[in-house]
Order: sequence, then C-alpha cells, then structure tokens
Amino acid sequence: MREVLRAIPQVRRLNYRARRFLRGARGEGDETEILNDLVAKESAPRTFVEFGFHPVAFNCAAFAYDPNWQGLLIDGSADQVQDAKVLLPKWLDIRNCFISLSNLDFIRTKFASLGILSIDVDGNDYWFLEQLIGVNPSVISVEYNASFGPNSVTVPYDPGFSRLQEHASGWYHGASLTALAKLCSRTGYGLAAVSAYGANAFFTRTGSLDPIAAWQPNRARDRWSGTTAEDQWEAIKDLPLQAV
Repeated sequence: MREVLRAIPQVRRLNYRARRFLRGARGEGDETEILNDLVAKESAPRTFVEFGFHPVAFNCAAFAYDPNWQGLLIDGSADQVQDAKVLLPKWLDIRNCFISLSNLDFIRTKFASLGILSIDVDGNDYWFLEQLIGVNPSVISVEYNASFGPNSVTVPYDPGFSRLQEHASGWYHGASLTALAKLCSRTGYGLAAVSAYGANAFFTRTGSLDPIAAWQPNRARDRWSGTTAEDQWEAIKDLPLQAV
C-alpha cells in the first residue's frame, strides 16, 4: 500500500512537505552542520552543484532555501526532479539528466567560481569527481562506500552502472574513503570531515585528516542488514574493482 501511495505525486509531495516541516531543510544526517562550518572556514562562494539528490533531504538543502545562494541540482529520476521543481525555490536550476563522462561540460561552466560540489550517485562517483575536481570548488562532498573498508578501490567506470543490478546487496558501488582521499590529494585537497553515519566525506584545501583514522562504518547499512563492513567486503571483494 505504501508503494501505491508513493506513486501518486500529490500524496508523495504532501509527505515530503510534512517531512521538511518536521526536520527543516537539511541533509540525511549531520551533513548540513558540516557544510555550514566548512563554507564559513573556507569563505566559499555562495554557489553549489549537487547531483544525485532527494527532493527534501540533500546535502545542500539549507543553502537551496537561501536566496543569497545559487544552485544547480541534477538527478536521473524524472519523478524526483519534478517533485523538486514543485517543492523547492524557483531560483534554483533543477535538471533531469543521467550524468556520464561525456556530458559534464554544463556542470563545469555553470558557475565562474564554485562553493560546493556534492556528488552522490551510487556508482561512478570517483570518475565524476576525477573529471570535475578541476573546477576548484571550495568544498567537495562525495559519498564514499564504507563497505570497501580501508582498501583503496573504486568500481570501474560504467556509464550504465546500476548498483542493485550489479549486486543484489547494494553494497557494490562508488569508491572507498581511502581512494577518494588519494584522488583529492593529487590536486591539493585534504580530508576535512566525515559524516557521523559513515556515508559522506568532505574535502577542502585545508583539510588534514587521515582517512584511515577518520573512516566511519555506514551505520544505517550495518543496522538494516545485520552485518559489518567486514562482512560486506567479504561478499563483494571478488567483483570487478580498480585499485587506485
């Protein structure tokens, strides 16, 4: 019954409005607080690009409601984008687009200077960040896969990547925190923070955290699956992985 109701746009949006009223404009966990702190510390321009987002709970949600900010939101789900266009402020640029390495130019050229780049696509996160890090955002937020543990690996690039089609567990996607930290260090970024629930990593020019020490397990994943990150790694370690 819940899935039937969720398929009705009016009902789904009513639920989203209620959720926003109760929780405010914020991310799933402590991402909002982390970004607020880093934006202030880095004196970041008031611009953001976020792709892979939920219409209510997304990393840059607090900035999306601030008219002093400019934002570009991108998602491959037509329903999510339409919901966002109804629910979010009209000054935002919200686009339905399935991102690949061949269509990133509109992101590179959107803002002359970028405050926040936020990536959460459950798949090619590493490869998109590798191509977009050259826009020099003040703050980078990118999802890491805690199931990879300390191993410096990413899934190989696949323009049609679908997490659940690749492995039924949903644990095989993206890149490890160690791999993302190595990538960012090549262009002068360091790890500045990790979300409390072990999902998102934040990088700045002044970040200096050790990714091995800062790593957090994906607490929600561990809880609903009844497994640990070590168990998850054992289940997926023989799938195609690229060491970086």
